Amino acid sequence: MAKPVSLNAPASLCRLITLPRLPLTTSLALVCLLLILAMAVFAPWIAHHDPVALAPALRLKPPDAEFWLGTDAYGRDLFSRIVYGARISLVVGLGVTVLSVLIGLPLGLLAGYFRRLDAVLMRVMDGLMAIPGILLAIAIVSLSSAGIWTVMIAIMVPEIPQVVRLVRSRVLSAREEPYVEAAVLMGTPTFKMLTRHLMPNTLAPLIVQGTYICASAILTESILSFLGAGIGTETPTWGNIIAEGRVYFQLKPSLVLWAGLALSLCILSINLLGDAVSDALDPRMKKRGAP
Repeated sequence: MAKPVSLNAPASLCRLITLPRLPLTTSLALVCLLLILAMAVFAPWIAHHDPVALAPALRLKPPDAEFWLGTDAYGRDLFSRIVYGARISLVVGLGVTVLSVLIGLPLGLLAGYFRRLDAVLMRVMDGLMAIPGILLAIAIVSLSSAGIWTVMIAIMVPEIPQVVRLVRSRVLSAREEPYVEAAVLMGTPTFKMLTRHLMPNTLAPLIVQGTYICASAILTESILSFLGAGIGTETPTWGNIIAEGRVYFQLKPSLVLWAGLALSLCILSINLLGDAVSDALDPRMKKRGAP
């Protein structure tokens, strides 16, 4: 005879529903990143002023009820510019990540599966990795107009070899598995072999690598903007805000401080979440944390 269900609802729910307990640092990083994402999405409703409207009569005003973080050297609201700058950073970070994976994943699959193609592709990837990423990005931007798509492509090119090498290494190890050898003996078509048997082995490390690419892309975009080789100076980006504020740093350090703090928190949050995802997807970490 079946045992009656306990009527102690709170205790039963606690046993049945087990929510994952995140470390404090991971929880704070997730909350911080969600706030930055919300700030970017709802920028028109959060920002009180036009981020590009010039008002020389209001230049370098201290924080008050109207201008929460004060104004810059051109009278523009610093808070509004930082809020809209989050949009550029997140768009560039996510865009570079998606494009790098979409291009690097098939190249890595082909390099790991076809021996002859591997020798050619990997020498090209080695050549790209030999060039410092920031210098390659500056060279690409200097050859065309400095728009958001140009900046994304310039940042994406140095990131592709990392994705290709990661996918290739996973494919080379998966090729030795018995189920892959069995699929080869059964005459499985190449496309099905790559997409069904080999590509799933690369998804977990690609997710982790994607978080680091996103953080690196946001930082690189800010560096390009700071050096004057990124998106136009009239566009509110964190790098442009820091570049414009460095001239008045001794007079008003907040022109650099707030944008730098937002940039640091965004990159730190993404990296912490990437570490958490890496630990969650690592079987060895799961076994170590098991009771």
